[in-house]
Amino acid sequence: MSLSIDIAGLRPERVAVVPSPLAELGMALHALAEPGHHPGLQGWVTGVTARLDSHLADRMCEADFLWRTTFSDIFLPYAALPGRSTLPAATLAEELDLLDKLTDEQFVDSALEFTCAPGYDLPSPSVLADPELRRRALDLAASRGPRQVRFTRRLLDDPPRVRGWLRQFLEDCDDAFFADVWARVRLPLATDARYKTDLLRRKGLAEALAAVSSAVTLDADAARITVDKLVQGRSTVGDGGLLLVPTSLGWPHLMVLHRYGWQPVLHYPVGSPELASPPSVEQLALRMTALSHPVRMRICRLLARSAYTTTELAQVHGMTSPEISRHLAVLKKAGLITTRRRGRYVLHQLDVTVVARLGSDYLEGMLR
Repeated sequence: MSLSIDIAGLRPERVAVVPSPLAELGMALHALAEPGHHPGLQGWVTGVTARLDSHLADRMCEADFLWRTTFSDIFLPYAALPGRSTLPAATLAEELDLLDKLTDEQFVDSALEFTCAPGYDLPSPSVLADPELRRRALDLAASRGPRQVRFTRRLLDDPPRVRGWLRQFLEDCDDAFFADVWARVRLPLATDARYKTDLLRRKGLAEALAAVSSAVTLDADAARITVDKLVQGRSTVGDGGLLLVPTSLGWPHLMVLHRYGWQPVLHYPVGSPELASPPSVEQLALRMTALSHPVRMRICRLLARSAYTTTELAQVHGMTSPEISRHLAVLKKAGLITTRRRGRYVLHQLDVTVVARLGSDYLEGMLR
């Protein structure tokens, strides 16, 4: 399984390596929501959480599906603008101005990416115009609790109001903690961007991509970039460009924006913390056996990002609920997933701290 980017006709000057403060803020919010994904940031997460204003913390939970389940495309708004060649801005305020330039349809569709709506990399109707997609978005929000339902309804009923709410929230996050983070990581990210840009100029795109990640390869003859991930998808630069956006907070996530009609973006980490020690041999054998099945690997990829119901997993994988339940039972017996009840829904989620102890290679592949 992999993601591919068709780069036929891509001119060298249309490849850019540029840090993005808004993307880094999105990754900071993700780390705060899912600290288990980022063992090296535990100290920072604890410090920020301890001093976070309770009102801001509550607002952070209100819309956390924008950064907990997946890294929403709203944090890369420049990729959606006409011409598909807009670059990230130098400041958060300037990038929030770019976010304001998205149409309501673009904003809502990218904000509701957690619905796993079909056609992400193909032409598809907007959720604002399609009653069936609207119903599906609300159904999936219901499995995540009343807070998610309320926010999703607000988003569907009054996009401009939610856009204003989100901008104010992101500005408050900047005041509360992100300005200090950006001051610390801005120069290292700029240094990495200069290094990758120099590789592009001196040795070409293949060398620059290899420096981004060993999971990213270029087939020059086929004019195609392939990213080794446990997901399938495709994108094309068309007459636009290709963006490489470094992140200091993102490891082990290697994000690929491949939304139809948007400029392709590789959002890649520039550092990697050490992980915990391996488990016992007996635990390792049990867990690796449970994880060796390809269907369970794909299930774990979803459960690593968020909690899902059995029905949701069955829909995503095109299987029956009993089939999914059997796979979940194997994973639970191995101590790899946790379950919790929310009303009439039972939610399953991967225990990423346990998977981390199996080895960094597996965890990186799962969360890439």
